[in-house]
Amino acid sequence: MTLSRRTFLTSSATVVATAAAGVGTASAATGAPGAAVPARSALLPKSDSFYRNRVPQLFDASYQEPVALGSHSEVLVIGTGFGAAITALRLGQAGAQVAMLERGLRWPLRPRYATAVEKLFNQGDTFSPETIFSDIDGRALWFRRKVDKGLHGLPILAEDFFAGALEVIDQPGIQVWQGSAVGGGSIIYTGVLIAPEQRFFDHAFAGIGLTYQEMSSTWWPKALATVRGSTMPDDIYRGQYGKRTGLLGLGPKPDPFGHCRTWDNLFTKAGHAPHKIDSNFAWNVVRDELDGLSRPSSTNGETNFGNSNGAKFDLTQGALKDAVATGKVTIHPQHVVTAIGQEANGRYWVRFDVINPFGSIVRKDVTVTCDRLVLGAGSIGSTELLLRARHAGTLQNVNEHVGQGWGTNGDAAVIVRHSPSTGLTQGNPSPSRILDEGRNRLPVTFENWAVPGVGANPSLIGLGLIASLGMTLDDTRSGFSYNPGADRSASRTQMRMDGKPDGGVTLDWPSTGNDETVRSMREVINHVADVNKIKTGVPGLVPDVNAGFTAHPLGGAVLGKATDGYGRVTGHPGLYVVDGALIPGSTGTVNPVLTIAALAERNVAQVIQDGK
Repeated sequence: MTLSRRTFLTSSATVVATAAAGVGTASAATGAPGAAVPARSALLPKSDSFYRNRVPQLFDASYQEPVALGSHSEVLVIGTGFGAAITALRLGQAGAQVAMLERGLRWPLRPRYATAVEKLFNQGDTFSPETIFSDIDGRALWFRRKVDKGLHGLPILAEDFFAGALEVIDQPGIQVWQGSAVGGGSIIYTGVLIAPEQRFFDHAFAGIGLTYQEMSSTWWPKALATVRGSTMPDDIYRGQYGKRTGLLGLGPKPDPFGHCRTWDNLFTKAGHAPHKIDSNFAWNVVRDELDGLSRPSSTNGETNFGNSNGAKFDLTQGALKDAVATGKVTIHPQHVVTAIGQEANGRYWVRFDVINPFGSIVRKDVTVTCDRLVLGAGSIGSTELLLRARHAGTLQNVNEHVGQGWGTNGDAAVIVRHSPSTGLTQGNPSPSRILDEGRNRLPVTFENWAVPGVGANPSLIGLGLIASLGMTLDDTRSGFSYNPGADRSASRTQMRMDGKPDGGVTLDWPSTGNDETVRSMREVINHVADVNKIKTGVPGLVPDVNAGFTAHPLGGAVLGKATDGYGRVTGHPGLYVVDGALIPGSTGTVNPVLTIAALAERNVAQVIQDGK
């Protein structure tokens, strides 16, 4: 994460975008070409025209929603992340008619430079740039202008209220990061796909009735094939691929992964054994970047706001595209779901607001019905909808386990300072991982990671930073409380302006909840630093271990407790949870994506087989 250069230079002018307060004009369905878009009612640091010219598809009703949503659907899916996308794909293939509701935007991709001029000026950035030389803008954050401390401790200043691709929510004691676009977390995650070790899986999923044998023999391999995971090719890792740069093409080949080799060397010298890991990057697009055919995105550390050229093989290129291709699945962006419930006849209903990219409400309190309802809005989103429905009595049989079993997956960002590695930038695909079980502390995983915009070469800011994404096997769990007095969903669409929860649901994360993770990771990284005679963190700027966030929120509707063993919500036939809310707070020291995808494959297969 990096500072916005323009804001840094001009100081922080106080600008309030009242369009984001949710006041808009009535309109026809957004699926109708030419539907009215509410006028912006306040000045923004970047004008409307900046966004309209840069990514016109965000304002094109026919691109966003080519098929209008009907008043009734056989299946409604809330969300478009991994669990939702795979569930919709398999239901569509089985012949069900499925409509997917997504609060965020449908973002286009620019695989290659369109013109020589575009290449000359390095244009084609669909998503907000993520380098220290570029402005971060509203495309980065979901209706939030700034984050005081990003993943690596540096602030993010986005300047505008806009329907950006990444949402950052400030819950007491923890900051939660999640996707807010068509494709959900696949747009903003780092691309890592790992199955946990059996001993850690058995620990995390104890008592749920889910076996490691079942997952490892069938569902993790199936999920890996669905999301198309692979390891980084060796020539890319070693900096041996790409067109030479410099005068007459006589300079060195591009080498954005020198920091990865440095990372591997640091941990190897400290007694660890880095091993390769799968990720779902499209290596042909990465090669296009290295050949100068595509705008640098994966090779310069961009990932948290999306990869503009599709270098990260997100769900819009995979499961969602395949789902729509069945002819049975439609996707409806800009639909912010505020409430769910069940009618006396067994049908479910969903209420939502339709917004424009600046947060104005285009249509308010629209209600549609369905025969079956699938919750894939993420750990916080799905849990919030269930808790609100239980309190309102619109889902009368939701049990006491909803809202419980939430954890951070033991997440933390870890930084060391080192002399320059090869290359001027850091690419974001993570090629390797280490595991340290140690004694008298939590098991720790570190993954090779990038510092966006900083690079391993300290000429940028005078520092040589090498990053790791860490996860521990941490048993700390908390729950959500619901306060109807703080729930503004009935009066204004839930957009959590500036990261402030406004849905009445608060996470009860303990103030000491991250302490054991920090202690365990610090012990490991201090040993690595001591052996290599380097330093950790940057005093006063970048912490050595930052566990004040989670990019892997898990729990709230745990499998086998709030649901049956296949994600069917207890007491409500035809209502399913398919996302990270099912996971009991941890996936066993690894990124949860592969396990979420595998559970979606497993659970929907059983639902289709049972017919319910």
